[in-house]
Amino acid sequence: MRRLLLDALVLFGFVAAGCTTTSSNTGSASGPGEAVVQRVVDGDTIVVSIAGRDERVRLIGVDTPESVDPRSPVQCYGKEASAFTTQLLPPGTVVRLERDVEARDRFDRLLAYVYRVSDGLFVNFELARAGYAQVLTIPPNVAYAEEFRVAAAGARQAGSGLWRACPDA
Repeated sequence: MRRLLLDALVLFGFVAAGCTTTSSNTGSASGPGEAVVQRVVDGDTIVVSIAGRDERVRLIGVDTPESVDPRSPVQCYGKEASAFTTQLLPPGTVVRLERDVEARDRFDRLLAYVYRVSDGLFVNFELARAGYAQVLTIPPNVAYAEEFRVAAAGARQAGSGLWRACPDA
């Protein structure tokens, strides 16, 4: 029941954000599903503010090398992937979050496809296309699985990013 209530509050935050009268590409969310980046945790996890509430968001469909897991060493290209995500989404960036079938993962992170509002950049896709992430398809969240597969294959073929730097990737 608590999880259902929390998800309803997050959804309310998406809707409430769309009812505000201010509009900006940095600093304040103004449309449905919009949030403001607070910080990047690692290459595939960010913290955003939705209607004044901080939420950890796991980017659906991609998996960057680990860089902050205290139980394991930093993986090859992990720091670079985190830095790239930070470059794409510095604090204050307004993003649009798009959900798929499942709302949260087992770590209670919100699952989302993330778009930068200022220019529409599809962040999940860009991580795969530029060689900073491998594809991670976990059904039922598969809306863009084929697009991610094609993007990552192109990066691998071109020897971009982790595909060049990490022989075991």
